[in-house]
Amino acid sequence: MDNLERQDGLQVFFVYGCRGFRQYAPAEHRCTMGASQGVYSEGKSTMSMGRGSFGERLLSVATLAAAAAFPGVLPGDEAPAEGRREPYWRDVFAAHEVIQRVRPEESFGYIPNPHRGTATFQRFNGDPLYPDIWWNDRVGPTEFKPFDGKITNERYPQTTLAYCRWVWAVIEPEKGRYRWDVIDGALEAARVRGQTLQVRIQPYIADADVPKFYWEAGGTPLRTSGRRREIDHNNPVYLEHWGDLIRAFGERYDGHPVLESFDMAYGGSCGETGGNCSGETAEKLIDVYLESFSKTQLVGMLGTHGFAYAMKKAPGRIGWRADCFGDVRTEGLGHVPENKNWNHMKDEYPKSIERCGAKDAWRTAPVILETCWTVPYWHRRGWDADWILQQGLRYRASVFMPKSCYIPEEWKEKIAEFDRKIGYRFVLRQVTMPLEARPGDEIEMLVFIDNVGCAPIYRDYPLAYRFRQGGRELVVRSAQDIRKWMPNEQTWFRDKITFPEQLAPGEVKVDIGMVERFRFLFAEIWDFCR
Repeated sequence: MDNLERQDGLQVFFVYGCRGFRQYAPAEHRCTMGASQGVYSEGKSTMSMGRGSFGERLLSVATLAAAAAFPGVLPGDEAPAEGRREPYWRDVFAAHEVIQRVRPEESFGYIPNPHRGTATFQRFNGDPLYPDIWWNDRVGPTEFKPFDGKITNERYPQTTLAYCRWVWAVIEPEKGRYRWDVIDGALEAARVRGQTLQVRIQPYIADADVPKFYWEAGGTPLRTSGRRREIDHNNPVYLEHWGDLIRAFGERYDGHPVLESFDMAYGGSCGETGGNCSGETAEKLIDVYLESFSKTQLVGMLGTHGFAYAMKKAPGRIGWRADCFGDVRTEGLGHVPENKNWNHMKDEYPKSIERCGAKDAWRTAPVILETCWTVPYWHRRGWDADWILQQGLRYRASVFMPKSCYIPEEWKEKIAEFDRKIGYRFVLRQVTMPLEARPGDEIEMLVFIDNVGCAPIYRDYPLAYRFRQGGRELVVRSAQDIRKWMPNEQTWFRDKITFPEQLAPGEVKVDIGMVERFRFLFAEIWDFCR
């Protein structure tokens, strides 16, 4: 483990608090520790996220406050004139006790942790929802109003995730002239609102969505209808020009700290189906994505040949998304009996998960579920939301995307419960630590953590212990890998850490939490959260 004093490059945020070290005679350098109520997150034990002074999102676990003191420093060490001593936290332990157990109370409320939960759609925290049950896939934001400080969403879950998609012609109206101002604006709009941004560039939806230069360069339509020209993706011109766009995007944004993920939407209307891509074409296009992004999470379109290929080409690296989650249509339309028709939830998704080799993809990469239509549409149709949401948990989803349309009041609690259960949700059940220690000595921390969510976390945030005294903060990193904290599994581990010698006699607070390093605009920004 590293022992780090406060220095550039480190961000830590902590949630739960308890008292801890007490140091006695200088000759012995003994310390004692004791438990108490938390100082953040109302003393709850569920791990939470906070913001640093630069507004970055930080992941956290829990805070253990400790007291270390020489004689006369701690309240009660010296008897008052009347000969009585004020009660002190150590008094509840017998003199012969050597350890304490900290058992925080679990929180069941919303916790704004990153990389999980409900996402806004073509909008950001605090923006108005779509006015009814309909949304717009084509029109992503291109202008960004100054942030007014509002991040709450009425009739919609709170969130740390945003999702935006734009059509090709908007992002590249002329060959090689990219509207990076749009992407930069969206990333900044998400950042100041405490969100990370998921992005998709779509080849087309309507006819005007394909830039003119593509047709002029020799692009050919698959067919012409009264509504739109479908791109023939097997024309080499498409591989060239679409590939150029994806490479340029990756060169600029791969690894951007606010870019949550990038969809491998390589072909078809909305980029959902792969269009008419042959297997060979799909694989060449997917190779462009894989070569252009080595840091940012890539997300494949469930059911496409390209996604199945990516799962084999880059095992463990690719997440998946389903864009018609909740489709349980029952209309036979005169072709088959009612409730005997095809739909996504009972036909397409079980089959595609199996065929694409995605059954265990959730173990290493996120699952994202975008609603088919919207939740109020489900409600009007009388669909079984309980069954739909249960399937989402069985898929091990981390992200739910109900397209920034209102949640019906009757289903508000259903959706809130689903939001709490998706992704990771770590609960600190117990920490066992010494009552006595000496600075410079090795001490044991026995930690019991429970992931009560339905998925792991996919970011490699280091676990760390922080010792605070006055204005000094020292951090000792753990070797634990939090990505291995699987859902429905209890995690217990033993950490042996060194009580820092740099601390002076007096009270010391001890925290356990996540450490995060961000890289932004070529500069590493490190800060301690308060």
